[in-house]
Amino acid sequence: MKRRWWQYLLPRSAFSQTVTLIACLLLINQLVSYLTVTIYFIKPSYQQINQLIARQINLLFADGVDIGREHLTLVDALNAKVHGGEMQIFNQKQAREAGIDDTTYYGFLSSQMSEYLGGAAEVRISQHHGLQIWIKPPQAPSVWIQVPLDGWNEEALSPLNLYLIVIGALSVAGGWWFARQQNRPLRRLRHAALGVSRGEYPAPLPLAGSSEIMEVTNTFNQMAASMKQLEQDRALLMAGISHDLRTPLTRIRLASEMMSEQDAYLRDGIVNDIEDMDAIINQFIAYIRNDRQQDRSAVDINAIIQEVAHAENRTDIALQLGDCCQVNASAVAIKRVLSNLVENARRYGNGWIQISSGSDEDGGYFIVEDNGPGIPPEQVEQLFQPFTQGDTARGSMGSGLGLAIIRRIVARHQGRVELSNRPQGGLCAKVWLPQWAPAS
Repeated sequence: MKRRWWQYLLPRSAFSQTVTLIACLLLINQLVSYLTVTIYFIKPSYQQINQLIARQINLLFADGVDIGREHLTLVDALNAKVHGGEMQIFNQKQAREAGIDDTTYYGFLSSQMSEYLGGAAEVRISQHHGLQIWIKPPQAPSVWIQVPLDGWNEEALSPLNLYLIVIGALSVAGGWWFARQQNRPLRRLRHAALGVSRGEYPAPLPLAGSSEIMEVTNTFNQMAASMKQLEQDRALLMAGISHDLRTPLTRIRLASEMMSEQDAYLRDGIVNDIEDMDAIINQFIAYIRNDRQQDRSAVDINAIIQEVAHAENRTDIALQLGDCCQVNASAVAIKRVLSNLVENARRYGNGWIQISSGSDEDGGYFIVEDNGPGIPPEQVEQLFQPFTQGDTARGSMGSGLGLAIIRRIVARHQGRVELSNRPQGGLCAKVWLPQWAPAS
């Protein structure tokens, strides 16, 4: 089923889903806490201040405003009635000069003030130089009354904001740590499962985490132990069969050596058959080996190619060696891979073999080509299966384990092997291996 675009934005791993869930719950909790504090603590405090200011303004206009020779304007008369400097009255021009345009209008405070003063009033708040409340009273709409609140400024709310930030950060960190602890056994299980898929059987994993994860881990340990035992039994069986077959083959070869010269043609045929059977037995042994190769190191692919080409002592092997980085591998195992590919090219080709090398961003590779008949594309994947050979065009010699051995070795090196037909005819086998790094 095709996924919608928004589904790609959702977290997919158990760790990210748990962290997202905890973060959403904490965010909702923080919002509810902030709104609760605002509604039940901060808003009532502002309402009380608003009510007290309204009472002072009503007292200011209670006895009327006397505008005479002593006080030429309404502003001067109102400032004369203010005592102690708790209020200051400005006309429109003075208010703009004092910063009325930089204040913030509050609708709910204006509505309350209008109710307290019995007419349309406007309330603004400034926090530039301490908390200052500006009121335009209905008794004198042409003036602004400024009430400074020196004991309560914007810093008075910082403990609440700091509390919410600290609690939120600690909660998110705790949720992340909890999700990480829950996800750690799953990561161990994943790495162990990848190791088992490569034929590496780790020690039993520790039982940690929730009860469900412990049950899965215990089941995995039992499965890995069973697979390891099965692999050991299979290897022992195959090695025993291969060993027991060599004893009668040796007796047959000794008997054939005693045959008369008149039966030389028959003796040579028997010897050739014995050598073929011995080669098949060697392939069986190579296939059942673990090939884990603990001695991984920086390997020079070009040096191995030259060594194999020199050991073959054949003049029909063309080399095209490019700049190739060092790869993380076992030199013995990679030499076996290259030798098997060269042997296949010699067996199924028409006398021409080419080995080339190169590298890309992540690793190095080598390619073995021949000029034989090639193989049908639908049979490429089947050739990597044990005891499978190509069609009659590629011949039917061998045990069918060569490419299976190659794939097993390359896979345990975290590499890739690919087969394809050459446009000019013949088969092209490419082996890619990861680049060597000191951390490897």
